[in-house]
Amino acid sequence: MPQLRVALAQLNVTVGDIAGNADKIVAWTRNAVEQGAHVVAFPELGLTGYPVEDLALRASFVDASQARIHDLAQRLADEGLGDIVVICGYLDRASGTAMGVDRLGRPKGSPTNAAAVIHQGRVVTSAVKHHLPNYGVFDEFRHFVPGNTLQVIRIHGIDVALVICEDLWQDGGPVAVTREAGAGLLLVINSSPYEANKDDVRGDLVRRRAREAGCSLAYVNLVGGQDELVFDGDSLVADADGKVFARAPQFEQGSMIVDLDLPAASGTPAGTHEGIEIVHTVLQEDPVESYDAMEPVIAPHLSDEAEMYGAVVTGLRDYVQKNGFKSVLLGLSGGIDSSLVAAIACDAIGAEHVFGISNPSVYSSDHSKDDAAELAARTGLNYRVVPIQPMVQPFLDTLGLTGLAEENLQARVRAVIWMGLSNADGHLVLACGNKSELSVGYSTIYGDAVGGYAPLKDVPKTLVWRLAKWRNADAKEKGQQPPIPENSIVKPPSAELRPGQQDTDSLPPYDLLDDMLDDYVEQDRGSAELVAAGFDTELVTKVIQLVDRAEYKRRQYPPGPKITHKAFGRDRRLPITNAWREDARKAAEH
Repeated sequence: MPQLRVALAQLNVTVGDIAGNADKIVAWTRNAVEQGAHVVAFPELGLTGYPVEDLALRASFVDASQARIHDLAQRLADEGLGDIVVICGYLDRASGTAMGVDRLGRPKGSPTNAAAVIHQGRVVTSAVKHHLPNYGVFDEFRHFVPGNTLQVIRIHGIDVALVICEDLWQDGGPVAVTREAGAGLLLVINSSPYEANKDDVRGDLVRRRAREAGCSLAYVNLVGGQDELVFDGDSLVADADGKVFARAPQFEQGSMIVDLDLPAASGTPAGTHEGIEIVHTVLQEDPVESYDAMEPVIAPHLSDEAEMYGAVVTGLRDYVQKNGFKSVLLGLSGGIDSSLVAAIACDAIGAEHVFGISNPSVYSSDHSKDDAAELAARTGLNYRVVPIQPMVQPFLDTLGLTGLAEENLQARVRAVIWMGLSNADGHLVLACGNKSELSVGYSTIYGDAVGGYAPLKDVPKTLVWRLAKWRNADAKEKGQQPPIPENSIVKPPSAELRPGQQDTDSLPPYDLLDDMLDDYVEQDRGSAELVAAGFDTELVTKVIQLVDRAEYKRRQYPPGPKITHKAFGRDRRLPITNAWREDARKAAEH
């Protein structure tokens, strides 16, 4: 059978940095050529970054993408890289659509999510994404118009069908006619965001689609962080029987080289099937000379905790670096949340760039102050103690605040300190709240909720403990100092805003709370379903009220990396002004 060496380059690119992304594409094309590849594939919208959101509706941005893809083709040829076939995602515009004939319901300028086929200094043809996702974090129906073709490219005597991301996930469309086209390889370029356990779902999907298409399938994915989204790479290849035999690491930029034995093309695929036109382009008829194939590699499987921790670290690192920050600052209370955030920050950008501020109040326990200092010593981050009582007391004396107002004042004074140091020294302030707290509004707006990024925004409290324990265990396995003090992990959580305060004074135990929140927030189950599942009626009523009333707080919270099925903001979108209330008591009566 004819051979084909394919390079799957899972790049970390930046949205809007078209020139910088093009430089990366050239560099990794050169890498592919040096390794003897015949074709190199880059991720979906690799030239522009993904997701471009409403930049797709800006004519100047689309024009820049279109111009750069042709410049890139010429540059590759000029640098001696014209022989290899390059597949690159970019932002294009539907042909024959004038800017002046936009109409209601169609994205302005008719932009398309496209994949260029580059060879010998020119863009030979382009594939256009057919299925435009409009669920979860995706809003592509707003930004693009769909394609209706399956592009089949003959490369060294092998017909390669080319599709884009969601086309693989949905039934029908171009993938459904791959078998009729007689392709020897289905090549899919993707920007598929990470969420927990998605690698398993992705692997099952690739296996199934390979069997349906009746040919080998190569899947290349984006890697890196982009605002709330994290992309984990995890590029993979399956044979026609659906067996995955090559897989790239998660969260690592790089290129996976795979040698494939594929059936020779026969005839010229053509025709229209289920509304999809097969477009066939011949680049190279002659097969390559036989060569010794490399052994495929399957990257080690990550545990659930390692995978989620890697996602949060990647999200923070790229948010910091891509937005031009040099350092981060966070309040160190000695509690589990700030301790985990500090460890994540040190792993993401290095302890020398992390600044931890301890702001003890008159209610701060000695063990909390000691735990914060111990974490700083273990990690080597920059540490400073700034007591807040001298700043809190004048407010109390002037305003006469007591109770909850006094508690929140302490959090807000701390926030003023953090933001002041941020302004003075250019640090990015990290908010340390977790998803459980955000769900029930257990944070002080303009207090501990301030900051530019929130690493634990989509991490439930019970998962915070799991990740902290995993991080310490991982350090021990590697012969390193565990970063998080054991006392921060085992002690009962407390905001320490009044004497003897514990979170369980106003909240159920976190294992019970997170179980209920999973049903209500992640699964969208109503009060009747929660009661039927065995949760106490009064507790259901209380928790649902807390969640619903805290929507305005969540809208003002910083962005943070998505790791669950339904993240606040991107996935879960509810009105702030909302008179609908779930009634658990009525549910219990029925």
